[in-house]
Amino acid sequence: MASAAAAKVLGALVKIPLTNQLGGIGMGYFSCAYGLFLPIYAMSVTGLSAAVAKNTAEEAAKGCWSSVRRIRSTARLLFSALGAVLSLIIFLAAKPFAIFTAGDESAWYAILMIAPSALLGCMSAVERGYYEGLQNMYPTAMSQAAEAAVKVLAGLWLSGAVIANSESVLEFFPPGTDILSVSAAAAVLGVTISTGAGLLYFLLRNAFGDGIRRQELKKTEPQPRRVIARRLIRTMLPIALGSVVTSLTSVVDLCTVMRCLGYAQERNMESLAARFGDMAREDTFPAFVYGAFTGMSLTVFNLVPSVTNMFGRSVLPCAARAWARRKTASLRDQVCSVSLAAALIAMPAGAGLYILAEPVMELLYSSHSHEAAIAAEALRSLMPGMIGLCMVSPMFSIMQAIGRADLPIKLMLAGLGVKLVLNIVLIPQPLFAVTGAGISTSVCYIMMFVMGTAGLRRQLCGSIRIWSSLAPVAYSSVMCGAAAWLALSLTEDMGAAVSLVTAVAAGAFMYVLVLRIMGYTPSLLREKLSLRM
Repeated sequence: MASAAAAKVLGALVKIPLTNQLGGIGMGYFSCAYGLFLPIYAMSVTGLSAAVAKNTAEEAAKGCWSSVRRIRSTARLLFSALGAVLSLIIFLAAKPFAIFTAGDESAWYAILMIAPSALLGCMSAVERGYYEGLQNMYPTAMSQAAEAAVKVLAGLWLSGAVIANSESVLEFFPPGTDILSVSAAAAVLGVTISTGAGLLYFLLRNAFGDGIRRQELKKTEPQPRRVIARRLIRTMLPIALGSVVTSLTSVVDLCTVMRCLGYAQERNMESLAARFGDMAREDTFPAFVYGAFTGMSLTVFNLVPSVTNMFGRSVLPCAARAWARRKTASLRDQVCSVSLAAALIAMPAGAGLYILAEPVMELLYSSHSHEAAIAAEALRSLMPGMIGLCMVSPMFSIMQAIGRADLPIKLMLAGLGVKLVLNIVLIPQPLFAVTGAGISTSVCYIMMFVMGTAGLRRQLCGSIRIWSSLAPVAYSSVMCGAAAWLALSLTEDMGAAVSLVTAVAAGAFMYVLVLRIMGYTPSLLREKLSLRM
């Protein structure tokens, strides 16, 4: 969690000076390549590492250490080949992809620089999954920290060096080449180097052993590589497909938000103008609102889930071991533990951001006041969905651990269907407009959480006492929001920054205080959050 949070903070920090260096055009080149990198990185982090972690944990639970070692070596061969193929495809398709997405051939330099990261990312995913399967999260944390630090240093330094020495650099490129495209490619090269830094950490760590003693290897015969390869592929495919389906919520918004707002302009212009002012009459209004929703609201929305997702990474090998030993009671306890852990962070964060949406957006985007006002309104409607997403992600990991990776895909497709319908119904209504997209996202993730809880109850053949442990956290979070609202109201004349800090501090103090009053002492929380196997 600490490494994921640090990576998020560093990633946000690097984009501010990088945008100042590259400007809008250069960031367009950078985003073209980075947008291609993200789904590949997500697939390697979720699909490949989860497949290795699950199979490693199962064999470790049986004491088959020779098979554990062979899973790692087989995964290295299999997924390195997959990474090499992906890198080759990106390399060959760089120019057509640049023309199709960015509408500018110059973006292909940046895409070329991202190509090696597919291979490096797949190789790192094997090592992360191996150690996670042995219930050691430190290697994953250290490699993420190394990647984040190198990404900041290498990306900014290379991009700045290209701009500072533009004349000498352009001598190596065809006449008429835009220096911003080369500088963006240099920044992307920093991302690729950072994935190499993560892999280098594992190479250095592995030089000191992998945690399995030689005498343990002699106890059992390893499984054939062909059997292991089939198991890895069967595990990987549905998980990787699930990571792709997860990104479809943004595709639904892309296909519906601007079109529905355009329809609202045609049918209900006066009502829309009464709510948003004269800007609603402009042709660029749908794009303006969509940019505020995706670029501002969803950016803040994704911060907390990116941290709580680490609970899913932690519980997957524990759940796989318990399932291999047929300990369904332990699995039910793990569902309760990981749900409580996610709720302890997600619920107060959701309540606080709901109350403090406007001051937070004004502080982050002070130079874009109109967009910030729209984004704050949308952010409030997204908060129930943020809590739902934080809660459902660890559940998906448990489903994958017990061999039901198809359940997350089915739940996500059902949620996407509901989101699509609600987008079409709510967004054209001036009463909702952009908040319609937020409401549909919230309904989507809350429905997935409720259905996921019911699905796990059927799979584990017993009652899962989630709601009784979550009720005190929910009440404490409501009190947290109330304290934040009261502090914000009392200090609004002291300046925006002081008022916001005071409100956050008051909310945090009230949250901890009410939790203690409700009986959630540190010792009780340690007991409830332990992952029994």
